Amino acid sequence: MPRLEIADDGFRLDDRPFRILSGALHYFRVHPDQWADRLHKARLLGLNTVETYVPWNLHAPRPGEFRMDAGLDLPRFLDLAAAEGLHVLLRPGPYICAEWEGGGLPSWLLADDDLVLRSRDPRFLRAVDGYLGALLPPLHRHLASHGGPVIAVQLENEYGAHGDDTAYLAELAALLRRHGVDVPLFTCDQPADLARGGLDGVLATANFGSRVSSGLAALRAHQPKGPLMCAEFWIGWFDRWGGIHTRRDADEAASELDRLLAAGASVNIYMFHGGTNFGFTNGANDKGTYRPTVTSYDYDSLLDEAGDPTAKYAAFREVIARHAPVPDEPVPPAAPKAAHGAVELPYTASLLGQADALGTPEKADRPLTMEELGQSFGFVLYETELTAPGPAVLHAERVHDRAQVFVDGQPVGVLERENHEHALAFTVPRPGAALTVLVENQGRVNYGAALHDRKGLLGRVTVDGQPPAAWHSRALPLDRLDPLAFRPTGPEAPPVGPAFHRGTFTVAGPADTYLHLDGWTKGLAWINGFPLGRYWSRGPQTSLYVPAPVLREGENELTVLELHASTGRHVHLRDTPALGATEE
Repeated sequence: MPRLEIADDGFRLDDRPFRILSGALHYFRVHPDQWADRLHKARLLGLNTVETYVPWNLHAPRPGEFRMDAGLDLPRFLDLAAAEGLHVLLRPGPYICAEWEGGGLPSWLLADDDLVLRSRDPRFLRAVDGYLGALLPPLHRHLASHGGPVIAVQLENEYGAHGDDTAYLAELAALLRRHGVDVPLFTCDQPADLARGGLDGVLATANFGSRVSSGLAALRAHQPKGPLMCAEFWIGWFDRWGGIHTRRDADEAASELDRLLAAGASVNIYMFHGGTNFGFTNGANDKGTYRPTVTSYDYDSLLDEAGDPTAKYAAFREVIARHAPVPDEPVPPAAPKAAHGAVELPYTASLLGQADALGTPEKADRPLTMEELGQSFGFVLYETELTAPGPAVLHAERVHDRAQVFVDGQPVGVLERENHEHALAFTVPRPGAALTVLVENQGRVNYGAALHDRKGLLGRVTVDGQPPAAWHSRALPLDRLDPLAFRPTGPEAPPVGPAFHRGTFTVAGPADTYLHLDGWTKGLAWINGFPLGRYWSRGPQTSLYVPAPVLREGENELTVLELHASTGRHVHLRDTPALGATEE
C-alpha cells in the first residue's frame, strides 16, 4: 500500500490528495471470528481506514510475558483490514483510555506504589520500552512502508488532558522510532488541550463530537499548516452502572459529520463499532465519585453491539456519499438472532466453600492488594479471626471497589467505593468467628487523576479500632472455572452467599443471542468458558451479548456467578438486547 505524507495543504497518498475517512473498531472488543464482517461493513459505509487501540494490559498480562494469539492476534486483524482494502490508524498507547480497564496500562505497574504513570519515571519508560519491543517487530510488515495497511501511528493518547511534559512525549516518539515505526506519528487532544499535548514535528489532531467549526478553528490556530483532522468524532457515549443508556440522534450526529467533511477535514468516527467489554475488562471513572462502566460498549455506534447496521449507519453513509465515493454494494441486513428460551441452572458451587480450589491464601499482617498478589482481574478474598463476641464495627480506609462482608459464612453487609462507604456494624456470634471479605475489582479507573488505581482493601483496616493480628489474602482471578465441583441444588438448602450456578442448553446452529438475567442481582456469566461479562440489576444494561462463535451446535454450558441471590434458577436467552432506558 502507498505511504501517507503530511503536506502543508493536507494528506497525500501515493502523491495524490487524500482524505482519511476512518472508523474506530477495537479488535479486542469483538470476537475474532467476527472481525471480517465488521471490516467489510466499514468499507461499505464508504470508509477507507479503520482505527484501533492496542491494550497493553491484555497483551502483557505479566512482566516479561507477551501474547498475540486468538482474540489478541493483531497481525491477523491487520491482514483482514488490508484484504478489505482498508488502511489502519494504529494507537498503541501506552495509555489508551478507551473506557478500558486501567486505560490499557497493565496492573503490574501498580506493584510499585510510587511509580508515576505516563511520565519519565525510568521504571515506567523501561516497561514501555519492553512493551513496544515486543509489540512492534511482528507488525513491521504491516506498516505502509513495508506494503502493509498501517499508514500512521498515534503517540500517547490525549496527553494534554493529563500533563504537559514535552520531554516525555519526545521519549515515547524516540521509542516508537527505535522499534521500527517509520510511518507518520500523530497526537490527539481535545481542543483546549492541544498546546499541552503536542510535540514539534508530530501532526496534531483534535477530538470532539459537536461544535465542529470551533474545534477545527482551535486546531488551525494551534497548527497553522497541515491537514485538519478530528481523530475522535464522538457520535455516542458509554454507559455506567446505575445510569441511563446514552443515545444520540442519528440525524443530528450526521449533520455534524456533514459540517466536518464540508470543511475539508479528515475524520475518525468514534465509535464505528463499539463491541463489548468481555469478562472483567471494563474501566471506570472517578471525578470525586467512582463510576464503573458497564459491560456493553454499544456506544450508540453505527454498528450496534451485535454488529448490525443502525439508523445512524444509514444516515452517515448518505452524508459520506456527498463527499466521497461509497461502494455500490448492498449493506448486509441484520444477522439472525436466536431465542432459546429459559435455561435452567440446576447445579451449584459455593464460592466461599470452594475457595481453596480457586486460589491459594497468602498470610500477612494486613490485607494484600491485588497488585501485591500479582493479580489483574477478578476478586480478592480476605479472611481473619474475630476474637471477641458481641457488637463490632469493621472499618476499611479504602475499599476498591466493592466488599461483601461475611461472619462465619453469613452475609452481614456490603461496602461500596461508589457510595463512599467505609464502616459496617455487625454482631460476632462467638470467639474465633471467621470474618471474610470478598472484594471485587469493578474496573480500574481509565481517565484522570485517579489512574493509579490499586484494588482490594487499601490502607488501615480495623475491627473495633484495632487491626487484626493476621490476614489471609487469596487471589481469585476466575480465569479458570475447571476446579469447581458442582452439585445439584437442593430446594431445601439454597446456597448462602456467592455461588456459581450451571446448566446446559442445546442449539441447532450458532446464532447471536442475548442472555437475560431477570431476577438475578449481580455477578458474571460464561458460556462454554467464554466470559460474557458482568451483569447487575442496578442497570441500565440487563442483558449480555452472546456472539454466535461462542456457541456450538448441540449442547452448550452456561455458568453464572451470582454474588447475592436470585428469585429463581432460570435465565433466558432471547433474540433482543436490553441496554436500558434512555433519557428523553
